Amino acid sequence: MALTINTNISSIIAQRSLNSATTQLNTSIERMSTGFKINHAKDNAAGYSIANMWETQLGSLDVAADNAATGSDLLTSAEQSYGLLSDHLQRIRDLTEQAANGTYASASLKAIQSEIAARLDEVTRVAKNAEFNGIKLMSFDGTNGDVTGITDNGINLQVGLYGDDESVINLSIDLFKSATVSGLFGNMGTGLDEMLQQANGGSAVTIESEKNLSNIFAAACTGLVIKDGNYVLASGVNDSKGANEMLQYLDAAINDISSRVTKIGAAQNRVESAITALDVQSQNLTSSLSTLRDTDVAEESSNYIQAQILQQASATLLSTANQTPSIALNLV
Repeated sequence: MALTINTNISSIIAQRSLNSATTQLNTSIERMSTGFKINHAKDNAAGYSIANMWETQLGSLDVAADNAATGSDLLTSAEQSYGLLSDHLQRIRDLTEQAANGTYASASLKAIQSEIAARLDEVTRVAKNAEFNGIKLMSFDGTNGDVTGITDNGINLQVGLYGDDESVINLSIDLFKSATVSGLFGNMGTGLDEMLQQANGGSAVTIESEKNLSNIFAAACTGLVIKDGNYVLASGVNDSKGANEMLQYLDAAINDISSRVTKIGAAQNRVESAITALDVQSQNLTSSLSTLRDTDVAEESSNYIQAQILQQASATLLSTANQTPSIALNLV
């Protein structure tokens, strides 16, 4: 190779090597300091795109898990409220069976009626006030969705990443139907209507709108009828119906509550399964993302040392190469 002054090829080669070593050194420093081997799209274009997609999915999985946990809390609240109603209805049934024994005078029956009426009022109060985050849990009557926060389709829990049916758990509207006295007993047929009419002194009772329903219902449960403004024994009424005939309607209401609680239990199992599945999915996705994006510190440390040595060597050789043209002075 010719000896030249204006062009120093050795210096150019050393500069290129120095730049390459410095770039590699900076890349290693960046990867070890951030913990990621993909910091820019240029590092791995396909991997960068996949990592961003997986990060989005991981965030959505966290939200879905929160959704499922909130849904589980809602179901727990509903189940506990139904437990209160079940206790009251069971006590009302016990009192009704006691009143049906025929060994109690009107004073005793009126005392029983008073407790039954109080418990019926409490059933309605609990049902109307049971709510979760503004959603009424026991008040849907088919027309008041705006008030209860529930539609005809019940409540959908978003427990997946997508908009398909597999990402949703539906909580049936049956879980949230009205559980007030009128809601539980309002559609039990003419037999109950006749019992209430008898207790009301022969006047028809509309169970959905009767404000004094608890007292009338309690009178039917104790075999009393209203006469001249007071409740008295129904023994003098032709074709009178006794308290024992109310047991079937109370049993139907208790079975209704039990059916709802059973459905809540089944829904709880589904929600808990969804939470477990989301945890597994999130764990596997996190592992995959780590494999794709995280820096192997041991490997990158070796690359760093190698780049550092090459940088130092290139700098030394560049200094030598820059002195090469001065040799020409020896020829003069």
